[in-house]
Amino acid sequence: MDFLSVCPLLIPQNKEKTMYDGFVSVCGNDYRICIQMPSGQLKSASLDCEWKLKHTLRGYEDILQKRLQQSPSLASFLVEFKSILEKCLQSNQASHPQPPPKFYSRLIAEIERLGWDRLVYIDPSFQKVHLKSTDVGERQHIIQVHLHPQHPREGPVCVTELPVAFDVRWSSKCDLEAVYHQFQQALAVYQEFWNLLDEIDQNTWVLEPEKPTRNATRRRIALGNNASLQIDVDPKHPRMLPECRFLGADHVINPLRENLNTRIDMWDLADTLLNNLQRLIDLKFPSPANTKKEDFSVECGICYAYRLESEIPDKACDDSRCGQPFHQTCLYEWLRALPTSRQSFNTIFGECPYCSKPITVKMPTSR
Repeated sequence: MDFLSVCPLLIPQNKEKTMYDGFVSVCGNDYRICIQMPSGQLKSASLDCEWKLKHTLRGYEDILQKRLQQSPSLASFLVEFKSILEKCLQSNQASHPQPPPKFYSRLIAEIERLGWDRLVYIDPSFQKVHLKSTDVGERQHIIQVHLHPQHPREGPVCVTELPVAFDVRWSSKCDLEAVYHQFQQALAVYQEFWNLLDEIDQNTWVLEPEKPTRNATRRRIALGNNASLQIDVDPKHPRMLPECRFLGADHVINPLRENLNTRIDMWDLADTLLNNLQRLIDLKFPSPANTKKEDFSVECGICYAYRLESEIPDKACDDSRCGQPFHQTCLYEWLRALPTSRQSFNTIFGECPYCSKPITVKMPTSR
């Protein structure tokens, strides 16, 4: 059973299929969920969902997490997940009780103690509150607090752009100020992580993500010659050597990869990510100070576009006289349509559309 037949709106977010984001449809409504599998296996998977769905599934969190990690396949878990969600929705069909009058007076008092200058937004029902905080690096952060009608007896659901899930420690004696204080403590933990990535964002051309959010741990950095370096930084240990992946023609990236592998012991935890990477790879990264981003935004040689939905050209011809980049999807579809191409498992072997030299491409995992 294919998971797409169960949840056609749940889409893989990367080629490795370690993250799925999208919607599940139950009882005529769509609900946003995100499933992450760092190791590519369900036994290490975690489930996240929108705040309304979190409210609906209260009490089932541990069960769902356990079933996710024990399911034989993603499709089988999604079938079970939809069944549990349907039962929860049916049991909650009765209208939700409105908060009692003291809920509003208490909330106003909590906001006054916290300070109205920290309030960004409050919805008409007074159950959604957005608060802002500025960290020591002068970066502004927002926390969305979704209050339960039985506040403060029942804890809120909080949404942030922290790189790691934000879990509120809550008791019936807590208030908005307690949530805000915990949020500020969490911000302090990731200052170094943001400082190091800000240096990369300001001094290199970051191809992906196009507009990095504060919870984004990955960066794809332009290296020149249609090559790039994708790094994934550990938010809790940002000065450690990140996970690195070189993208581009083999004759360009192989020497860079060799430099990194032979100099790993030179990684200096006292130095920044940017300086370490440049020193180990033995390459000065192109900078906005002396280059233009258009120099690295090379169009795909097949569709003549730079961005294909969320994909940018990441496969290049290995011939040094050509080096033409392509979207993986475009190149796969092109070669698959040619009778001279041959396929072995998930890899197609064919000829470069530009120079006719041998080229290979793997089947896009989002197919």
